[in-house]
Amino acid sequence: SSTSAGFYRNAAFRQGVGRRLACFRRRHSSDAYGCDNCLISLTSKVGTLFGHQQAADLLKILILGGYGVFGGRLVELLSDLSELTLLICGRSEKKAAAYCRSVSSKAMLVPVGLDRGDVANALDNFTPDLVVDASGPFQKYHGDTYGVVKACISARTHYLDFSDSADFVFGVSQFDAAAKAAGVAVLSGVSSFPVLTAAVLRELSSDMTVTTVKGGIAPSPYAGIGLNVMRAVVSYAGGPVKLVREGRYAQARGLCETMRYTVAPPGRLLLRSTHFSLVDVPDLRVLPAEFPSITDIWMGAGPVPEILHRMLNILARMRARFGLPSLEPLSPLFYRVLNLMKFGDHRGGMFVHVEGVKDGRTCEKSWHLLAEGDDGPYIPSMAVEAIVRKWVKGETPAPGARPATKALELSDYDALFQGRDITWGIRTSTEDSQSLYQKILGDAFNMLPPQIQALHRERDARIWGGEAEVEGGENLISRLVATLFGFPRKAGHANVKVEFCPDETGEMWERNFNGKIFRSYQTAGTGKYAHLLTERFGAVTVGLALVIKNDELHLVPRRWTLLGFPLPIFLLPNGASFECEQDGVFNFNVTIKAPLIGRVVAYRGWLKPV
Repeated sequence: SSTSAGFYRNAAFRQGVGRRLACFRRRHSSDAYGCDNCLISLTSKVGTLFGHQQAADLLKILILGGYGVFGGRLVELLSDLSELTLLICGRSEKKAAAYCRSVSSKAMLVPVGLDRGDVANALDNFTPDLVVDASGPFQKYHGDTYGVVKACISARTHYLDFSDSADFVFGVSQFDAAAKAAGVAVLSGVSSFPVLTAAVLRELSSDMTVTTVKGGIAPSPYAGIGLNVMRAVVSYAGGPVKLVREGRYAQARGLCETMRYTVAPPGRLLLRSTHFSLVDVPDLRVLPAEFPSITDIWMGAGPVPEILHRMLNILARMRARFGLPSLEPLSPLFYRVLNLMKFGDHRGGMFVHVEGVKDGRTCEKSWHLLAEGDDGPYIPSMAVEAIVRKWVKGETPAPGARPATKALELSDYDALFQGRDITWGIRTSTEDSQSLYQKILGDAFNMLPPQIQALHRERDARIWGGEAEVEGGENLISRLVATLFGFPRKAGHANVKVEFCPDETGEMWERNFNGKIFRSYQTAGTGKYAHLLTERFGAVTVGLALVIKNDELHLVPRRWTLLGFPLPIFLLPNGASFECEQDGVFNFNVTIKAPLIGRVVAYRGWLKPV
């Protein structure tokens, strides 16, 4: 075209292309920075020649650790943005190039062999708009801890990092004046801890004064963990961890303190009760500074399998008790074992539990997040993603160096969660006036159809009656089990009457199928049964998750015991059991199956108040 011809006749353009082609021909005698910089510049000019967007007009981001666990996931999250040039940096240019080839991206990906010690030279050669440090471990940076931060401020380049080191994130504010003078933003700890937790705390404290904070993250066993992350965790196992207790700065020991917690967004299938251990994360230092009312704070991690987690607890306590050296040399072993032992549900979660005062009364709230499948591992990289997406739209962080606690709000995360199987919910202190199901479901109770609410809202004795179709056991053994528990055995039509008898702790259900009566006692679970409905049939107690799906209330078995002793999960009875509303009438559908023996009983029908 005449436009292309005009560009080609331009002497400066011809000379520029010639110089860069000559540089590629001399590749083995040129440094990596020069060649890659030529690649970007050459791509820019060729793109201009053919009417494409100039690479020089793109937002250029240099990602340290760009093909690592967190850096790689960040690249995938940003890969749909054609406005970006992403410099994928790491010690191995071959690995960087292989990673770039593996990603289908609208963004321009450029592999770069770069050691973090050469960042200053890289900034001169590449002139990025933003540096993202996703390398780590930030707890073990040798030499000049803030070398990359200083280089970015000197080059007037914006900076973000994934730091999970409390000391590193807390100390970055020392560069605030220099960053403001250079007109650049330096944000540290741009990840779930502490950006997401801080956003959650602002939400939870909107109508109460928070004094105590506990939080934790429970990754999926299939999430994968980088060696640098494992080095960071193992390095402070048994070592000192700074936090706030009883309103004063105190010192605890990493991975020596533990607690159990159940991540359970209302109305969703909760995680199993998880073992959490104290970890040294930025939240312990930076959140009390943002929320002065906090007198106690504790943050934990709950990796699985639990047996490996508990082994690390034992080693941490031995180090703390006997003054042993750092366990960091063991990190490669834990890294290999943890990434080999992948079994269980491919689900992860996170929680923030607060206590405080509301209207002069003690109040508790908890925020719960669930992430299914492969969506969860991307959450730590979403904070940087959100900031970059805002940047593309012209919203840049204010100049200055600081922890990233105020960088995002929950609404920013909601936009990122859309299209992914990630959900969250809030639980508040239950009131004595609430019914059993209201206490367990929380605000999700209001999502139920009216007739299901009507049956479960009352706290007084009541009787509902109707009709049902019954199917008995599939074989002799299953019929014997049905007889043992008092389930109806005779198949066919039956008149049904259900009597509900509440007391101070729970509710007795007496079911009458044509004169065949069987009873169970329901209560709200505690401990490992927290947020579960526990139903006791004689000596057997089953923990049921109350899950709302498609306007149906499903009762999903999660745990069980015999005379208080835990029974194997693989033998736990199952089967689809749910309540729904049809034509304004309460309907039930219950199927109880047992592994190895098949269906024990099934009955479905309708009920109305008597």
